[in-house]
Amino acid sequence: MNPLAKLSATIGLAAALAACTTINPYTGQTQTSRAATYGAIGGVVCGLIGAGESSTRARNAALGCGAIGAGIGAYMDAQEAELRQQLEGTGVQVQRSGDQLDLIMPGNITFNTNEFSIRQDFYPVLDSVSEVLYKFVDTRLMVTGHTDSTGARDYNYNLSNRRASSVANYLATRGVDQNRLITQGMGPDQPIASNDTESGRAMNRRVELQIVAAQR
Repeated sequence: MNPLAKLSATIGLAAALAACTTINPYTGQTQTSRAATYGAIGGVVCGLIGAGESSTRARNAALGCGAIGAGIGAYMDAQEAELRQQLEGTGVQVQRSGDQLDLIMPGNITFNTNEFSIRQDFYPVLDSVSEVLYKFVDTRLMVTGHTDSTGARDYNYNLSNRRASSVANYLATRGVDQNRLITQGMGPDQPIASNDTESGRAMNRRVELQIVAAQR
């Protein structure tokens, strides 16, 4: 990399870090946002790696170097920050447990009743998800369909499996490597609320996308 490019990258890193600050609502003090900082550092570091390469090799370096350079925790922090930003206001929940991310997609916004074709108005949401997943290639993805306990169990297992496959297949069409995706249908076996109420059954009808760091 030539000296001018190095200088530009260094200035970019400093500017990015300066922008990664938030106000602590409890103390009133300015503090660095961890997730934003990791994302900024990752972007600049990956840019440094790929700056002297051809355009294709530079893109691949930028896509793949995050988990190696920043560590799994930082890599997942940056991915979480992007997903929360992209999915704000969509109805999709982003949950974090250690180095695992879970996206909870309620059935009422993803599919019509008793159908496994994705609703047209949910495509933009999945486009946003796939955009982030495409960049963070050092992860494996489990797509799981769930139903409530109403109806025949065999029917529910089949429906939940087809819904999981629909989501995974769509992500694949948007550039997410099929080899990173696993699907399963759990039917009514893993409720997160009581099936005795309509509100509980609505919560149980969902598709979950589990994101974990790939083991290398």
